[in-house]
Amino acid sequence: MHPAIDTCLRAPTAVPERATVAAWWPRWRDGAAGSHGSAAMALRGGFDADRVGWAFASGYQAALRALLPELPATLVAAFCVTEEGGNRPRDIGTRIVPASDGGWTVHGAKRWTTLGPDSNLLLVVGALATPAADGRPQLRVARVPAGAPGLQLLPMPETRFVPEVPHARVQLDGVRLPSEALLPGDGYDAYVKPFRSIEDTHVTLAVLAYLLREARARQWPAAFAERLCAVLTLLADLAQAPPAAPATHVALSGALALAHALYTEAGTLWALQPGDPAAQRWQRDAALFAVASSARVQRAARAWERLQAGA
Repeated sequence: MHPAIDTCLRAPTAVPERATVAAWWPRWRDGAAGSHGSAAMALRGGFDADRVGWAFASGYQAALRALLPELPATLVAAFCVTEEGGNRPRDIGTRIVPASDGGWTVHGAKRWTTLGPDSNLLLVVGALATPAADGRPQLRVARVPAGAPGLQLLPMPETRFVPEVPHARVQLDGVRLPSEALLPGDGYDAYVKPFRSIEDTHVTLAVLAYLLREARARQWPAAFAERLCAVLTLLADLAQAPPAAPATHVALSGALALAHALYTEAGTLWALQPGDPAAQRWQRDAALFAVASSARVQRAARAWERLQAGA
């Protein structure tokens, strides 16, 4: 069993209420700094959350450290992919063009950047001026500090679920960056595509760790906590697996199905406490678990096709 799961079974269950990013972030930062690995960050952050929103935010930040282990825990990071037309390579209108000083200039706009209004570092996906040999956009990821001239972070309306977690519209008007600001490798294949699986894994770890703390604090049936531990153990192992491997996608699909069954069971348990603010938040936030469900189904189907083709 992962050591952080053992901690979740033994640690005190009382946590303070946190209504804002400013209240949540210092605790996550300090916990992440003392954690070994991204799964531990997600587990510790989820267990320490007083609501689904901060469990989600904790898993998201842990997922970014799984994608980029060199990201310091002191920075609120945000991955900026989605634009007005979507998040597929052909939807990316942001441009990264060479500057006269050997650096880069970034022009474009992003939508629904998670934690964008409070971020210190943006990981911005953009296309180079020259397409790849096959005609596809040649995407790269640029590190953009939040205070860069020409960058605007414009808060977007609250979402109907996990409204505590803010999103931003990101406007980049001629943002100048040094040559080393671009991450190595293809922006889509090395970062955007694997992050989908990495994020699902780490966010689910964090949400289930949150539920484990609540289950212990509220003395819910031991059998429920046992199932939580079983799925947490599976997900902690998957956090170490190659995110692009079809076998990983197949196993992750099964793990997420088990997690969703636990979410449903948790909803039944929360329904027994209708006046509890935590129960009301859970009912409000449960819609989060259906986001991108069709994309997950397609990911698993493609993984089976690759396995059957011997890929």
